[in-house]
Amino acid sequence: MYQPLADRLRPQTLDEVVGQAALLGPDGVLRRVIANGQIPNMIFYGPSGVGKTTVASIIARQTARKLYRLNATTASIADIRRIVDELDTFLAPNGALVYLDEIQYFNKKQQQSLLEFIEDGRITLIASTTENPYFYVYAAVLSRCTVFEFQPVEPAEMRKAVTRAFDLACADKDITLADGVVDAIATGCGGDVRKALNAVELLVDSVPPGGQIALDDAFAVAQRSNMRYDRDGDAHYDILSGLHKSVRGSDPDAALHYLARLLEAGDLISAARRLLVIAFEDVGLAYPQAASIVKACVDAAFQLGLPEARIPLAQAAILLATAPKSNSAMRGIEAALADVRRGDCGDVPPHLKDSHYAGAAKLGRGLTYQYPHDFPGHWTPQQYLPDALTGRTYYVYGENKNEQAARMYWDKIKRTAPPAP
Repeated sequence: MYQPLADRLRPQTLDEVVGQAALLGPDGVLRRVIANGQIPNMIFYGPSGVGKTTVASIIARQTARKLYRLNATTASIADIRRIVDELDTFLAPNGALVYLDEIQYFNKKQQQSLLEFIEDGRITLIASTTENPYFYVYAAVLSRCTVFEFQPVEPAEMRKAVTRAFDLACADKDITLADGVVDAIATGCGGDVRKALNAVELLVDSVPPGGQIALDDAFAVAQRSNMRYDRDGDAHYDILSGLHKSVRGSDPDAALHYLARLLEAGDLISAARRLLVIAFEDVGLAYPQAASIVKACVDAAFQLGLPEARIPLAQAAILLATAPKSNSAMRGIEAALADVRRGDCGDVPPHLKDSHYAGAAKLGRGLTYQYPHDFPGHWTPQQYLPDALTGRTYYVYGENKNEQAARMYWDKIKRTAPPAP
């Protein structure tokens, strides 16, 4: 019976899994959890073809548990109940490990029904999803699971899988490879191992015994594979990254190239979203009007639809690529978030607290607040940060004309302002 090359090469141990070094390397947290043998309920989050199903199978094998594979697009809670009925029988003597693929397709009631089975330890759940679990998995399930994020496989790691695939597929056919074929497949399939191995199988099957696989064919297969992707996410990450970094690097030609690849694949949503992000993240306060212009271009693109949408989006990409750049707003909020996440907050100063209710004055709320508009320049010195953060700086003015003008304006206001009353 025919067995796809990707299945024949499916790793049997963690050492054979390519990529995911942060999770499965010698010091990887998931590897240490598996070695411990006490497997928690888990959610594997990441794009297709990066090893989520394979790792679940290896876990079941290493812990001597029976693996039940379900897909949320077709499974139901009744299927889970049937698995529970097999526990403590000869069918599952060491307990059951249930791999539930695409958990985001379970509705809220179905996901909540899982709780009765995973809370008492009758089954161990490994759910997988290509969607962000913090958006698509309900909080009650998330709180009982550990989320592990799988990344697209980098080209250097992908080359190992592609080379192994060619060695196996060409072994009895005396087929040779033109220079660059392995790299073309490894870099052209968007970090998806399954796509890469399918591309290898297609190339090998297209060449007669004794022939050679041409580089042009490898590019064609890899590009075709890479262009067929889900708009929400797995194989287009490299192209989106190329678009973002080209705009950030002020290269309009490269920006148009990557934008064209996204639009050719029909991915209008990702292109528009990324351009909006760039307007705020990379142009920011150096040219704040760019955000409004890009928003207008994006609105026009969605109203027009493809192929006409290419015109306003191209305008947005060129505008952003040629605009002055500043990431001061992003750096400022990241610095503030870092303090908040560390718990470095402190109480809101009493004079800033809400005082619009009866009894606020008795609590000392708002008593010494100075209304800035009552003072020259609409500013007066007073404390705004909590006591614990007094003097902390998050925002640093960028070196562009707009932000330097604002800096000089406020320097002048603060130098000439009368002292605090």
